[in-house]
Amino acid sequence: MPLKASLKKVASAILADVEPRLPARRTGVATRKPQVESERFARRAVFPGGKMPPSTAGKDAFRHIFSQALKVLVIPDKFKGTLTAQAAARAIAKGWKKIRPQDTLDLLPMTDGGDGFGEVMGELLRAKNRRLKTTDAAHRSCIACWWWEPETKTAIIESAKIIGLAMLPRGRFHPFRLDTSGLAAALRAAEAAGAKHCVIGIGGSATNDGGFGLARALGWKFLDRKSNPIERWTELHRLHRIQAPASRVHVNDLSVAVDVQNPLLGSRGATRVYGPQKGLRPEDFAPAEKCLRRLAAVVKKDFGRDLARMPGAGAAGGLGFGLLAFAGAKLVPGFNLFVRHAKLERRLNSADLVIVGEGAIDPSTFMGKGVGEIIARCRQPKIPCIALAGVINAPSRQRRQFASSHALVELTSQKEAMKNPAYHLERLASQTAEEWRIPTLE
Repeated sequence: MPLKASLKKVASAILADVEPRLPARRTGVATRKPQVESERFARRAVFPGGKMPPSTAGKDAFRHIFSQALKVLVIPDKFKGTLTAQAAARAIAKGWKKIRPQDTLDLLPMTDGGDGFGEVMGELLRAKNRRLKTTDAAHRSCIACWWWEPETKTAIIESAKIIGLAMLPRGRFHPFRLDTSGLAAALRAAEAAGAKHCVIGIGGSATNDGGFGLARALGWKFLDRKSNPIERWTELHRLHRIQAPASRVHVNDLSVAVDVQNPLLGSRGATRVYGPQKGLRPEDFAPAEKCLRRLAAVVKKDFGRDLARMPGAGAAGGLGFGLLAFAGAKLVPGFNLFVRHAKLERRLNSADLVIVGEGAIDPSTFMGKGVGEIIARCRQPKIPCIALAGVINAPSRQRRQFASSHALVELTSQKEAMKNPAYHLERLASQTAEEWRIPTLE
C-alpha cells in the first residue's frame, strides 16, 4: 500500500480512538490544543519516536491528514483611517485563501454604529443607495448618501457621511463652529420616501452640539428669556424655553445605533471623553458643558423627561440626546442591531473558526465594542477566534482570550502599515493561516 494511503488509514483509526477523549470540539477544529494533541498521538504511533520521516512524501502525507477544510467566519470591523470593514474582510480572505484554499470563508464586515455603518447595514438589508443634497458639519454644501429598502420601507442613515469628522480638513474647524443641522435633510428624505423604519448610525461625528443643529433644522425653536432665538449651540447657556415645530418629522420606528454608552454630561460625558478627538481643548470643556447642561435642564423642564442620563445620550457629541428629545428616537447598541440583521448567531453556529479584526485592539475593545462582543460570543460554544489588528496594546490576560492574535506592526512599521494596509493585512492573514495549517509540534 502506498505510504500516503497507509498513513491516512492508520492515523484515521488512531484519531477515532483519541478524539472522544479530547475536549469537546465542533465540526472542524474547536481549539488548537485538541488538534495538536491528536497529531502528537498519531505521529508517535505511526513513526518511531514520534519523529517525522525525512522523505517529502511522508511529510506531505502526514500533513494532508490534518489539513481539514474549515468553515471560517471573517468578521472584521473597520481599520479606522485606513480600511473599511469590507476592504479588511477582502484582504483577510485573500491572504487566508492563498494558504488554505480548501476552507470555506463567510465574509461578514461588522459595524457598531460608527463609520461604515451605512454600507454594512445596506448590504445586510439589500438596500439601494440614494443621494441627497445637504450640508456638512461646517455648513458646506455636499452630496450625501443614504440607503433605502422598499419592501420593508426601511431607511438607513449614516451620520458620518454627512457630519462626520473625516469629511472635514484636519484642524480647520473648531467644534464650536460645527453642528448637526445637515442630518435633518436625511431624516426628511426618509420621511418623504414613506419610511416605516429608520436606523441611524451616529458614530464618527465631528460635532458636540447635543443635537441642537438637527433640532433647529427640523423646526424646533430655542428661545432666551426675551423670546429671542438662539442660533448657535455655544449660546445655549441663555436658553429659557423650547418651542416645538407645527409639524414634526414622523417615522414610526426610529432606531439610533450608538457605539458608546456614555451619558450626556459629566466626567464620562460627551464633552470630556470625546471632545478632545474632535478638537476641543481643556479650556473649552467648561463653556461647552455649561451649554449642554442648560439644554438638558430645559428639556427636562419642558418635556418632563430626564434624558441626559440615558446610556448613549452622550454618543456623537450628544446627538444621541438630541435624537431622543427632538425626533422621538430610541437608542440601541449598534452591535446588537448588527447582530439581529446579520443573523450572527446562526453564522457563528456553523463556523469552525472566527477571524476578527480592527485597527487597534486595546482594553477598550473589551468594553462593549464589536470585536470584544464577538470573542465573548465565541467563548461558550468554544469556537476558536483569531484576532488581526493594526496594533495590539491589550494586556496578556485579554490576548489569551484569542486562539492567536497578530498585528500589522509585527510585519512592518506603523507608517508603512498605514500606507499599504490591505497589502500588509493580506500578508498577515497568510502568515496566520500558515501557522494554523501546520501547528508547532514538539
